[in-house]
Amino acid sequence: MSILITRPSPYGEKLVNKLLSIGKIAHHLPLICFSTGRTLSFLEQRLNLLSAGDLLCIVSQNAIKYAHDQLLSMGIPWPTKLVYYSIGRATSIKMYELSGITSKYPKDKETSENLLQLPELIYSYGKRVLILRGNNGRTVLDDTLQKRGALVLSCECYRRQSLQYNGEEQSCRLLELNIKTVVVTSGDILKQLYYLIPKFYRTSWLIRCRLIVASLRLAKLAKNLGWTDIIVAYSANNDVLTHILIKNS
Repeated sequence: MSILITRPSPYGEKLVNKLLSIGKIAHHLPLICFSTGRTLSFLEQRLNLLSAGDLLCIVSQNAIKYAHDQLLSMGIPWPTKLVYYSIGRATSIKMYELSGITSKYPKDKETSENLLQLPELIYSYGKRVLILRGNNGRTVLDDTLQKRGALVLSCECYRRQSLQYNGEEQSCRLLELNIKTVVVTSGDILKQLYYLIPKFYRTSWLIRCRLIVASLRLAKLAKNLGWTDIIVAYSANNDVLTHILIKNS
């Protein structure tokens, strides 16, 4: 039995290689790619609006990568006067590797909801908060922080773009590969996979696969689409996903 990894590059390839190294059979089908965000060029301007003690939230490794490259190209350092937050451990590590700056993150489940439970975000009244994100992402951070009295700014650092495939061809290929477990880390990817596969293959094969998802929100979406064998990893971190796959595939 094989595992299908739908994470975008380069995270998908890294997860496949990790699984292959421990004897699992895994294949990669990226469904989205990334490009520069529409407002990335305004990052310096947004940072200049923040004062000492204000907050900066990073929602993904891509956000920090594109933001860091932008500042590097302009010769601008990350401000040290801010308090930094990341959606999860991998994003926090990426921030530290690139900038040397430590960012706080939720230690349990790596979700926006858990990030919002950190003390400084609970008591954020009167603070300015800059959120580094991609396009079409969730707005739960923005909405909740605004309700708490924070002045919320955002910067679209990167854009997600769909990769196009022939659904019939991919269905036949994945069946030949004996795919029985599928890993999905975002709602956009889940819906794109679902609608890529023609209805016959969708009902006879796809929704019968075991599905590993990154959050309860994704699990609910998958259940509504027809999946019944769903495991929640509570993280999109490759180490966490590998651990789940060792136990459940």
